[in-house]
Amino acid sequence: MTISNAIEFKDVTFTYPESKAPVLKKINFKVKKGSWTALIGHNGSGKSTISKLINGLLLPDKDSGSVITVSGMNLNSKNVWDIREKVGIVFQNPDNQFVGATVGDDVAFGLENRGVPRDQMVQTVKKVLSDVGMLDYIDAEPANLSGGQKQRVAIAGILAVEPEIIILDESTSMLDPSGRDQILKIIKRLMSEKNLTILSITHDIDEADMADNVIVLNDGKILAQASPTEIFSQTEMPRQIGLDIPFVDKLIYKLNQLGITIPKDVQTKDELKQYLCQLNSKK
Repeated sequence: MTISNAIEFKDVTFTYPESKAPVLKKINFKVKKGSWTALIGHNGSGKSTISKLINGLLLPDKDSGSVITVSGMNLNSKNVWDIREKVGIVFQNPDNQFVGATVGDDVAFGLENRGVPRDQMVQTVKKVLSDVGMLDYIDAEPANLSGGQKQRVAIAGILAVEPEIIILDESTSMLDPSGRDQILKIIKRLMSEKNLTILSITHDIDEADMADNVIVLNDGKILAQASPTEIFSQTEMPRQIGLDIPFVDKLIYKLNQLGITIPKDVQTKDELKQYLCQLNSKK
């Protein structure tokens, strides 16, 4: 059976035990297999709750009619461990993700838990560290790494156990712009090479602009779901819920106001730069 959606939520409702009102209210969305989806919303909108539901760290309210499907499996208490093998999460604080004394030990941790033979483990650790540009640091202590390097190692540890889905849960929010850009470029490349599905939970609007699809969450409900261009061309909607719009979309909006029409297929900074250079050369 061919699975078209890596993740699907149907009428999902969730309430924390200490809360009277649900934090998620009958939400519905799909994440296409092999795509990059960004989930955005203000603090308290329910974004991180969704990542915990996908990984089975939380379960929807009983008798609510909620259905969560991950890699073709309807999530329940019996198959939660099977689903967790399909999903890897890169968390916000890289310091909270290390368990090994060295980079190599840390990446090997998940493989050791699965009983992978040592020779195969060594090869896998070297391969995934090479994939994220960290092979030279295999014997380094994690405490001596920069924030961006730590997140690369965290990604390598996830790649080692071959998930189908990677969730970036605010995983670039503590990095400087250079470190953030490096991580996102690595993710974009690995997504293409390994046919990964990426769900990015983020406050970074420029990160969301890199996705194939954007889901806007507001007060526990899906406000909108569309391409970044469709979402951010509605400049008022993101701002009404406390979100900005990406720099490139702001610039395109201003240029259009000045009478400089930018084609709809121009969506990234590089594409806009190239188009404006071509436009200037024709003068």
